[in-house]
Amino acid sequence: MLNIQNLYKQFGSIVAVNNLDLSVAPGETVVIMGPSGCGKSTTIRMINRLIEPDKGSILIDSVDIIQLDDHSLRNMRKRIGYVFQHFNLINRLTAVENVMLGLVMGGQSKEEAYDKALAALSKVGMEQSIDQKPGQLSGGQQQRVGIARALAFEPELMLWDEPTASLDPMLVREVLIVMEELAKYRAATMLVVTHEIAFALHVADRIVLMEKGAVVESGIPSHIFVNPASQVGRQYKELIEYQLSTSASTLAGKRIA
Repeated sequence: MLNIQNLYKQFGSIVAVNNLDLSVAPGETVVIMGPSGCGKSTTIRMINRLIEPDKGSILIDSVDIIQLDDHSLRNMRKRIGYVFQHFNLINRLTAVENVMLGLVMGGQSKEEAYDKALAALSKVGMEQSIDQKPGQLSGGQQQRVGIARALAFEPELMLWDEPTASLDPMLVREVLIVMEELAKYRAATMLVVTHEIAFALHVADRIVLMEKGAVVESGIPSHIFVNPASQVGRQYKELIEYQLSTSASTLAGKRIA
């Protein structure tokens, strides 16, 4: 489905992505993790050319997206759903109108776009809020509208760029639940950039760890977080062990009290 080869991006003197190689199979859910600034978001943004690579190739079903002209790129993007860190909703439009907009601009009738938008909003539990504008919705609800906007195109590849990064911690869970449901029951290939360890453990078929713009480790969650080969992997393992020990101590304290 997706095959990235020798991907490279430099901003001034900073190398953000350094000759990265990554393949994702059809229907696979791959989670990219790593420290802030390691190149995760730059990588995912280059896949549909929100950021232009300096060199390398990004093959989607053997078509190199880097070589496409503007018209062909627009058609390819119809096959790719993208969920942003920030919601990027239009404030003057209702939830259903925000989801419809891209479909109508792509040539679909308003009637067809409305039906698809309604179906997409129902998948993320927002069918009761279709006529509300972004200012009337919580951050979690706004992000679910953003997810519906991507789903409305019925994409073959879903890209998630830290979709919970802009949310209050109390609202993260509702978005993660939606993502988990989609990962389990949709046929689309999913590539997710996130810091959410619990989500990765529950959903990922494979976790890719990045550091300094390159992949340093890749494998199934149970292997990477139990027997990591990289320094980044060992840091994640230590974090998980700390969280588990803290939770256990808290529960023990409550029992004693």
